Amino acid sequence: MKLPARTFLFALTTLLAALDPGAARAVPALPPQEQVAPVPEPWQVLGRLDPGERSLLQAPARCRAEACALVVVSHPRAQSPLRLRDSAGVSVLTGELLNAGFAVMLSGDGGPTTWGSPGALEEAARDHAEATRQFFWNGHTYALGLSMGGLLALRSALPGGPYSVQGVALIDGWVNLDAAWRASADRQAEIRAAYGLSTPPLPGLDPLRGLTGRPPLPLFVVSSPDDRLVPQASNADLVYAHAEAGLSEHLRVTGPHLGGNRFTPEVARRLSGFFGAVETRTPPQYGF
Repeated sequence: MKLPARTFLFALTTLLAALDPGAARAVPALPPQEQVAPVPEPWQVLGRLDPGERSLLQAPARCRAEACALVVVSHPRAQSPLRLRDSAGVSVLTGELLNAGFAVMLSGDGGPTTWGSPGALEEAARDHAEATRQFFWNGHTYALGLSMGGLLALRSALPGGPYSVQGVALIDGWVNLDAAWRASADRQAEIRAAYGLSTPPLPGLDPLRGLTGRPPLPLFVVSSPDDRLVPQASNADLVYAHAEAGLSEHLRVTGPHLGGNRFTPEVARRLSGFFGAVETRTPPQYGF
């Protein structure tokens, strides 16, 4: 059977193109890949306090195989780990710390109004011990205190504490127990109950006084002269006199107590950078 010339030429051209390895071939386009954000690790409940006051831990996935430090966050007056977890502002700080490879424990601090008492530190220490069994801990702990939580953060760093603290960060933090006592009758009642006192606290209970005679401490301090709740002059300025030069930073901001400019990405990066700088000069201990 004889094919028409036009049909024969078309078939021959198609065959030659198929046999030519250099011939252009149509490749089906792949559908664009969606960028899937990593799913954050869940917060793990720790401790033995009432459910709404128990400490919460989150460790990055990398901390299962790579040794990580722990940041213990102490909450403001009348708040809780759940409030910190759900706070958009605090989440900016903790999110940056987690992204930088730090595990984060939102501490129950022994209750909502414990004012950095020794009993609150004992409760935090139990949760700290439980937390550091949940991931590959490198033996380093850092403390971050918000408002009232500054007292516990600073107390945890004093000599003889239940765990070693390599550096302290304070955001509008109380550090002066005597000044907190004198601030109001409500605070006196809370401090009296937390410390089991019938008289004003003795100087030995004040963590600020506990810094006297000890080596300078790596400090990251955020404070404002406009803060009428935690006066800068009797808290941030006094504690920063004990700061280790070179590593420490006193970030002076404006605006009222715990204002939004304390919880920006820039402050979060500086906070994380401070802890990271201390990490680079401190040999790991691996929690053993």
